[in-house]
Amino acid sequence: MTKRAVSIYLILIGILLTLVIGWYTASFLNREPASASFDGSRALADVETQVAFGPRTPGSEGHAQIREWIRAELESAGWIVQVHEAERLGHPIYNIIAKRSYEDTKVIIGAHYDTRFFADNDPDPNKHTEPVPGANDGASGVSVLLELARTLPEDTVPVWLVFFDTEDNGRIEGWDWILGSRAFTEDIFVEAEAVVIVDMIGDADLNIHLEKNSNVEIRNQIWDTAAKLGFADKFIKEEKYSMLDDHTPFLEAGIPAVDIIDFDYQYWHTTQDTPDKVSAESLQAVGETLWHWIVEQSIQ
Repeated sequence: MTKRAVSIYLILIGILLTLVIGWYTASFLNREPASASFDGSRALADVETQVAFGPRTPGSEGHAQIREWIRAELESAGWIVQVHEAERLGHPIYNIIAKRSYEDTKVIIGAHYDTRFFADNDPDPNKHTEPVPGANDGASGVSVLLELARTLPEDTVPVWLVFFDTEDNGRIEGWDWILGSRAFTEDIFVEAEAVVIVDMIGDADLNIHLEKNSNVEIRNQIWDTAAKLGFADKFIKEEKYSMLDDHTPFLEAGIPAVDIIDFDYQYWHTTQDTPDKVSAESLQAVGETLWHWIVEQSIQ
């Protein structure tokens, strides 16, 4: 091979390498964040685990067990776990806070882990004094948070995952709704830019409407993210309910907050709120949407 031929050959190789490097660089810069690691099936298994603990009503054995289980799952995923202990109306409260570091949080994702003492919406009046299993009302939100803990990239904006206690026993003598989140906002100073509550989001027939009290800008961001991911049939961009939920104390404190909830769930506060009413597909839709939304906050 002549020197001229060798020179031409090396030039062609150089051009080819430049093209290949350029293609890989463009592919890297333009790629969508991959949330394939968020596993709705694993989240559903977590729902089943929680219900197997039995009632997670305040003061019960199941309540103590789920606190330790949540801590263990979070710590195994590499999160720092703190417990905010408080008391309201004479009842002890244990809010579980998970964080990547001791940085001030920018985003809080929350769910309640307690269940209701009485299934007072059950169609069978004889079951009104039985506890609610809480597969969707409680366990579904916890499962999404745990799966986010396992799968969120470490370089996101500072995120706290907060598992609220004593949310679900209003209209019962000596109790009230949302005691845990109220205690949290009263006792812990945060300057979060966004709080997102997930509650009853595992219904196999999932229909999440825009909640009327929620921060409009943040809820639109989340619903737009869901639509881009193909979940517009589950995240319905129409207002329907005004909810008193764990987002309420944050709104009252002037912190932008959103409630993601399917309040059309027909087994709410009944003995039929069991894992067979929850689907991995619904958990995937909500978890994947939040995964992408959190990542989007990190690159803005």
